[in-house]
This record gives sequence, C-alpha cells and structure tokens, in this order.
Amino acid sequence: MGLLKLLTQDPLAFVLLVIPLLFSVIIHEVAHGWVAFRMGDSTAKDMGRLTLNPLKHLDPFGTLMLFLVGFGWAKPVPVNFYNLHPRRKGLILVSSAGIAANILLAFLFEMLLKVIPLRYAGTWVIAIYFMVQINITLAALNLIPIPPLDGSKILLGIFPNQTSRIYGLLGQNGFIIILLLLFTGILTPVITFIRHLIELLIGIR
Repeated sequence: MGLLKLLTQDPLAFVLLVIPLLFSVIIHEVAHGWVAFRMGDSTAKDMGRLTLNPLKHLDPFGTLMLFLVGFGWAKPVPVNFYNLHPRRKGLILVSSAGIAANILLAFLFEMLLKVIPLRYAGTWVIAIYFMVQINITLAALNLIPIPPLDGSKILLGIFPNQTSRIYGLLGQNGFIIILLLLFTGILTPVITFIRHLIELLIGIR
C-alpha cells in the first residue's frame, strides 16, 4: 500500500509509519557518509549531507514512489571511494555502514520495547515497533547483492575481480531489476529469510 492511500484511510497510522521510516532511511545514508569521512573522504561532509535534516536527503521521485506504491528511496550520500584509505577495506566498511546502522537501531528499539511496562503501552509503542520492523527490512533489502544495493558493493570489496564483471553488467539496469523483482514478489522470500537472520541476531526470536 502506498503512503498516500494510507494517509487517506488512516492518518494516525500514516504518521506512526512515516516518521520512523524517514528517520531510518536518513540514518542509513548518514552512516555511509560518516564512515567515509572517517576513512578519508569528505565528499558527503562538504556537500552538507552529514545531517539529520530530511530536506538534505529526500529524493523527489523516490518520495513520490513511496507515496504511490509503498516503495521509495532517498538520495544516496555521495562517496568518492578513491579517497578512502585503505580503499578496499573502505569500500567494504562504507558499504556496510548503513546496514549496520539499521541493525543497531532495530536492536536498540527492540530492547526498549522489552523494558516498557505493558501498562504504559500506547500509540507511541506502535511507532517503536514500526521502527524495529522498518530497520530490519531496510537492512535485509540492502544486503541483497544487486547493484546499486549495498550488498553488491560489499561483495565488490571482498571479491573485486569476480564481482566487478557482474557489477558492470548489472550496474546500469540494477535498479530496474530490483523494482521488477520486488513487484513480482520474487525477492520476497529472500528478504524474509534475511529478516529472520537479523531477528535472530538481535534477539527477537
């Protein structure tokens, strides 16, 4: 369901979903830029992208798609991988940073859910639950090794020679391939499997 439809049907659910979603996506992108800065590339910092201000991160078309079909994206934080030192390790760490940030957020908010007394449960607890689920899903999706998702760049850093040819073939059409796989449901079992692994990691199951 797109967010626009959700807004018209249940405004409260819209608010409880969209705020954690925006926050999680922004943290994901800022994590990439922050690790890149720590490893020698200041591109994101120089462009003012190391901020939680959503206006710096929202992609107009990605936001429109989110409202219409329920799947969208933010502007990727710019990283010049040639500035990273060491370059190969930097590629792996920068590409992993957004995923790690989402998993950490999911863990922290899951721990918060476990310590909240039931008598205090309310609307804001639903927002925390959404925060956990959204971050698990973002991490799972980005672990898939199809360009331009982070998983492909991690593999590129680990297996540069073997992966570079595949990355080159899929690079230009990777985004279209991802959309097709998502809309046809082919990626659903893959994402579900990775979600289960992350849930085991952070102690949900």
